[in-house]
Amino acid sequence: MAEPTIAPESNPLRQALPRSRAPEPCALVLFGATGDLAHRKLVPALYNLYRGGNLPAECAVVCFGRRDWTDDDLRKEYEKSLAKDGGPDFAQVWPAFAERLVFASGTFDDPESFKNLKEKLEELDRTHGTKGNRIFYLAVSPEFFEQIIGQLGDADLVYDWQQDSPWSRVVIEKPFGHDLESARALSRSTSRVLDESQVYRIDHYLGKETVQNILAFRFGNSIFEPIWNRRHVASVQITVAEEVGMSGGRGAYYDTAGALRDMVQNHMMQLLSLVAMEPPVDLSADAVRSEKVKVLQALPHWKPEDVYRNVVRAQYAAGSIEGEEVPGYLQEKGVPPDSHTAPYVAMRLELNTWRWAGVPFFLRTGKRLPKRATEIAIQFRRPPTELFDIESEEDSAGNQLVLRIQPNEGASLTFAAKIPGSRRRLQEVRMDFRYGTAFAVPPPEAYERLLLDVMLGDPTLFTRTDEVENAWRFITSILDAWELPDAPPPDSYVAGSWGPEASDRLVKADGTKWRRL
Repeated sequence: MAEPTIAPESNPLRQALPRSRAPEPCALVLFGATGDLAHRKLVPALYNLYRGGNLPAECAVVCFGRRDWTDDDLRKEYEKSLAKDGGPDFAQVWPAFAERLVFASGTFDDPESFKNLKEKLEELDRTHGTKGNRIFYLAVSPEFFEQIIGQLGDADLVYDWQQDSPWSRVVIEKPFGHDLESARALSRSTSRVLDESQVYRIDHYLGKETVQNILAFRFGNSIFEPIWNRRHVASVQITVAEEVGMSGGRGAYYDTAGALRDMVQNHMMQLLSLVAMEPPVDLSADAVRSEKVKVLQALPHWKPEDVYRNVVRAQYAAGSIEGEEVPGYLQEKGVPPDSHTAPYVAMRLELNTWRWAGVPFFLRTGKRLPKRATEIAIQFRRPPTELFDIESEEDSAGNQLVLRIQPNEGASLTFAAKIPGSRRRLQEVRMDFRYGTAFAVPPPEAYERLLLDVMLGDPTLFTRTDEVENAWRFITSILDAWELPDAPPPDSYVAGSWGPEASDRLVKADGTKWRRL
């Protein structure tokens, strides 16, 4: 069914968004400041926050790196990367933002570098009015997490968590471990320096407006929550599809992770938790996260034979996407020719909860699929009796609520309506909501919202250590099963297709099929 087009001027709900809250003065130290994430996401997000008036006047961004740069070198580097998408007022905004960018040269293994960093931060307290408040953002490889956090503690850069002001917070990028054992080890090493309230484990999916809107759809509307259970929901599908392969030389790194670690353990487990959680007592951080943990605790405890029956893994073979020939996974640069790492995973699981007992949840994610799309589809049960004829019954989806995470952020509800005329025939129609037409401004980038929340001290959209460990408990049982000698090898699918036939059989066993995106 084609997506309907809604003219922006025809939407009566269009209105200006309220101004965001302003955080306290602070200095943000960016480890990995010369890396890809900082260039593509973090510094642009900080610039946009500043441009929108959402950063305090008293703020500074300290970029920590090994290069022998001056502040001017750093500013010239970021001016080049930001100018293209900096908006029509870039020439006016950039000079004031650039004054807040400073460079600190050093290495992660050098205590003297952290001593110098402390002196620079104290200087910024005087020159920029940052008042001792500090955020340390670890945009680095996970192997450096423990080392950097240890150095922060040794240099007295982290305050006692019990004091209200000034404060210190540490942001950690995924992955939070490689399996359950390593995740627990990271939690132990982190807790030796930091209290849980000071740690912000960032999953950028939680910063997307449509992800946050899951709770609003469920608990802010009386029409959905009463039917959000096993009596009315037949199944749930969560899809995270990507067109990209191993471009940019990512093959060697990706082969150590695969789709299960890279996508399912974090992004998809978070989406599953938000869809399946019980109503929290309020929207405080711990109330929401505690309900999410209960979902992760209700994940099945699989034996190897359960994994082989309910999980499909696959590698893409050579094919074409949008007319461009692409290599297979095993031909990608940096990928060993005998690799069993799977860039595609699909699974069927059930949650051991009163609300969802017996309802299958289908998850799929993969590289080199036909399009980039992330969505959650709630499939409702059909009426107990069929009083009407359905037009195109073979392709009938029935009642579906689809939450589109990306692209075209929004939601659609599919239902049946009578076709005009004397016959009693129904046709499926769709009611559609899009962020781009319902509100006066496009939704902010995920990192803008998340960085602002760190500054505000709101951890609601960040993962707690028990969330991480419960997700890894489930994922590690799958990884362990795949390592056994009798584990079936990965299936294969042609690049540009929607995955292997085994994935289709997985959902067909429940009398359903994957949604066409």
